Amino acid sequence: MASVGLRDVRKSYGALQVVHDVSLSVDDGDFIALVGPSGCGKSTLLRMIAGLEDITDGEVMIGGTVVNAMTPRERNIAMVFQSYALYPHMSVGENMGFNLKLAGVAKPDIAKRVNEAARMLALEDLLDRKPSQLSGGQRQRVAMGRAIVRDPAVFLFDEPLSNLDAKLRVQMRTEIKTLHQKVGTTSIYVTHDQIEAMTLADRIVVLNAGRIEQVGTPMELYRNPANIFVAGFIGSPAMNFLTGTVEGEGGAPVVRLPAGEIIAISPNCRARRGQSVKIGLRPEHLTAGGDETIVGETLLVEPTGAQTHVLFLYSGQPMTAIVDSDHPARHGTPFRAGVDRHLVHVFDSESGRSL
Repeated sequence: MASVGLRDVRKSYGALQVVHDVSLSVDDGDFIALVGPSGCGKSTLLRMIAGLEDITDGEVMIGGTVVNAMTPRERNIAMVFQSYALYPHMSVGENMGFNLKLAGVAKPDIAKRVNEAARMLALEDLLDRKPSQLSGGQRQRVAMGRAIVRDPAVFLFDEPLSNLDAKLRVQMRTEIKTLHQKVGTTSIYVTHDQIEAMTLADRIVVLNAGRIEQVGTPMELYRNPANIFVAGFIGSPAMNFLTGTVEGEGGAPVVRLPAGEIIAISPNCRARRGQSVKIGLRPEHLTAGGDETIVGETLLVEPTGAQTHVLFLYSGQPMTAIVDSDHPARHGTPFRAGVDRHLVHVFDSESGRSL
């Protein structure tokens, strides 16, 4: 195992800079997720750590050693890709042990490592099968096993679950987290799926346009987003936003919306009287009674089982609420949502920063 450090890392393709002065510390044994929209630089950053992309400027360190000039093999990392990249003519066991064979490891040692990894990943009964005889989830476990047998200092995952269906993704998330708890190897995981990131990672790094917006535990990012971008990216369905102006002073600040409605906000908010702000309301926080109730017309009702998602039109703006499955919401009827001032997020309209 080893720590990973990035110091003012940049990546440019000609005049186009895609990663901007990224600095990050990943402690030994940590599981870190890099998340963000397509094109934010997360996969490029991972490939620079792996040595598959040249670094324009800055330093990458693994185990305290600067590895900029090292080949991927010299960095002692193992990477699991979106595509399984298994050799179709080899068995599961041969695929898992192939890199060890190339490295000149003795056959008894290869067999021992492959069997240990197979036990971890429930592949013991599949070692003699070919990849064509496996399901997508089994193939991805083989790809993970191929990485495990190398006993690397760092695991790098590049959207490994994107090719799987919804049920398999949930199953594989559990298996990846269980695997990390067993082996404890430092892991960096790239995904555009914030649910994957929140369920798997010790800490999440939110990237936007090649820059880090915020680093924190899943619940830190959920409860205390640093800005509008993080607030809108973390959480599903996404946070609702409304624009307004701060009124009131002392212990009773409020935000007046353009149509005249008033939303109470926390007295701890740093917003100033007269300041233009955006308030953020998570769909799951628009269910219980609160300081005020906002009322809109129900546009769409989506039952999901234990809960129901309600899309409603409030003051001309579509909003989403999550309610219990027995809620009487119906298309075309008024929808009433309680707003608790302590669950209202407030952001500066100009900078987007949390207040």
